[in-house]
Amino acid sequence: MSSPRPLAAASVALVAALALASCASTPAEAEPESADAAAETLTFTWDRNIAGEDEEPVYEETTVEVPRNPEKIVAFEMASVDTIGALGGEVAGAPLESVPEYLQDNLAADAFNAGTLFEADLIEIEAQQPDLIIIGGRSSGLYEELSQIAPTIDLGIEGTYLGTLERNTTFFGELLGAQDEAEQALGELEAGIDEAKAATADAGNGLAVMVSGGELKAMSPAPTEGGSAAVRGGLIYDVFGVEPAIEDIASATHGDPISFEFLLEHDPATLWVVDRDAATGSAEEGTAAAQVLDNDIVHKTTAFQDDHIVYLDPTAWYIVYGGVETTQVMIDDVLQIAE
Repeated sequence: MSSPRPLAAASVALVAALALASCASTPAEAEPESADAAAETLTFTWDRNIAGEDEEPVYEETTVEVPRNPEKIVAFEMASVDTIGALGGEVAGAPLESVPEYLQDNLAADAFNAGTLFEADLIEIEAQQPDLIIIGGRSSGLYEELSQIAPTIDLGIEGTYLGTLERNTTFFGELLGAQDEAEQALGELEAGIDEAKAATADAGNGLAVMVSGGELKAMSPAPTEGGSAAVRGGLIYDVFGVEPAIEDIASATHGDPISFEFLLEHDPATLWVVDRDAATGSAEEGTAAAQVLDNDIVHKTTAFQDDHIVYLDPTAWYIVYGGVETTQVMIDDVLQIAE
């Protein structure tokens, strides 16, 4: 397919369509003791999993007060690095090796390495004295340690992708004094998603597959109570309206790798492909998605014959899958089907 389209033109559409499902976490004004307190702080509430790593999730509503216009932000959650930069802010510290190339400009010129997505460099972070720390997804388990250093909030996926996107963008708009920019960004994304959904409706049914280590796994629409990984796997269906080629993908595959014969048997009109190894930097010779799918069986599928195999940006769809710029990357990826 051809290269991604440029960013969608500015839209004045309302952002209501982004709130497709309710979301427990909401940015809200603190109950101030004075007008000065209201001007200086903002509160954020979310449902925090307080259970152990191998235990059934137990959620506790958690509210944290954070300073408006924080001078030094540490972000372990890449979608937050994305949206902060999109709204004119910058990030002072992050797991630098995990920040994608297209988000590098969102880092301060002297940005420090805060650790990894799973393990924080507590000594360095404390030495830097941040005003706000943001976690989410892979880094959610760092809350207890990091909250001892500075106000810490979890901005990972909660509820639906679009609900979380609206929640977080609105919150950052209020936090950074960029409410107009946040509203404009959401309007542009709403218009872009609508355009992409129209394109997928014309393209017929589809199947999303993740390629890793030479094997294929079919991705499914997210269940109602799906966690972050389930939301990620269902993006092409749940956000962009692709009609699944199989009525119940999860039951049909049981989460196991699928064969090339499986693709031919169910023969989706469009094949949407995420190369996991490319996203994680673990690709080995001969395991790139395009190479794995270049075989005689796949060549017999409708998707191949109609040039409807779409390779999605692996970093956007697997590592970040959130934030203003990343959502636009996804929109451009999906719109390839209309070209």
